[in-house]
Amino acid sequence: MSGARDLDAMLDAAPCGFASFSDDGTLRVVNQTLLDMLGFGRADLVGRHVESILSVGSRIFYQTHFFPLLRLHGRADEIFLLLKPREGEDVAVLANAVRHERKGEWVTDVVLLRLQERRKFEDALLAAKRAAEEARAVAEEQRRAVESANALLERQAMELEMSEAQLLEQAAELERQREIAEDANRAKSTFLAMMSHELRTPLNAIGGYVQLLEMGVHGPVTSAQLEALDRVTRSQQRLLRLINDLLNLARIEAGRVDYDLRVIPAEDIVRATVVMIEPQLAARSLRFETDVAPGLSVHADREKTEQIVLNLLSNASKFTPPGGSVILRARESAHRGDAVEISVIDSGEGIPPHKLEGIFEPFVQVERSHASSLGGTGLGLSISRELARGMGGDLTAESTPGKGSTFTLRLARG
Repeated sequence: MSGARDLDAMLDAAPCGFASFSDDGTLRVVNQTLLDMLGFGRADLVGRHVESILSVGSRIFYQTHFFPLLRLHGRADEIFLLLKPREGEDVAVLANAVRHERKGEWVTDVVLLRLQERRKFEDALLAAKRAAEEARAVAEEQRRAVESANALLERQAMELEMSEAQLLEQAAELERQREIAEDANRAKSTFLAMMSHELRTPLNAIGGYVQLLEMGVHGPVTSAQLEALDRVTRSQQRLLRLINDLLNLARIEAGRVDYDLRVIPAEDIVRATVVMIEPQLAARSLRFETDVAPGLSVHADREKTEQIVLNLLSNASKFTPPGGSVILRARESAHRGDAVEISVIDSGEGIPPHKLEGIFEPFVQVERSHASSLGGTGLGLSISRELARGMGGDLTAESTPGKGSTFTLRLARG
């Protein structure tokens, strides 16, 4: 027992983060350095899934690259990851991991080396250079006055030059680490773009061939065959939506989304989305009404605003039982006179308070009694909130279990 305690103490005192997790992703061991790095207590992390401390992009990279690499080779070296702390900005680390068997179970031990900001090394280097120049100037003056003082100043200049050389080496190493991180990020983006293209091409071909079969180009089609083809079409469209959601999320994380902000009448946004959602609402026998205050305009990107509102209406349709109601409302914000609030109000089952904020996390879906057959990636609300904030607004939710939910898109007034 003493040996185990000594080992735990050594791990906690290590100058880098350490974690050990099983093949199902459960964290078994975390050292104090990692806890301090992320602002968690040990009880907060042990027993949770390792993906809970990863950023959204790193979760995808862990699933598609990092863990498969461990399963294939048994180790992974110098992998760039972004960790998600309790508060504040993501923490950049380089991970070295080894997968091996311990007590009859496969586990992965990973060391996490934090990447410090390059700027502080650059500032220190510039300060050292300025100090060296000042020291040389002082040394020149003192040399003419006092020979002994000159020798002392020369030694100081040599020490400063040594410090400068060390800072240069540190800066070069940091630059190398930055290049490794950028290469990893480019590899992730390239992988997502390539997989999106490679998957969408055959899926579009499948959709085209199904349409040809439905049109009878290859001969008569029975009603049973038409029903089967319809199932194929629905599955193909669902896969396309999933792939597009993943690609959109990757673009948002990479900061590659452009916004065309203009003044748009709120009535135009409501009219455009109602046309697309009314058939879905009617098919589920839902009462639908709009309530738009006259003369309202928003300063936003038309396409992305319509995408957000359409996603909120689609969610309301899916999670409101037949016979319920959905309201699309636009009015001036009661809290901010320079903002407009576009709200989607449904009479569905509602969302438990402890799960309300989590619905905006990527890949999260709240379990509801009739939701298991509705599908989805769990990315729609996450993407919608990021798009809203990219336009200078926000997306929030309020809900009462058993009485329904209200999702509110807040945008600057036009």
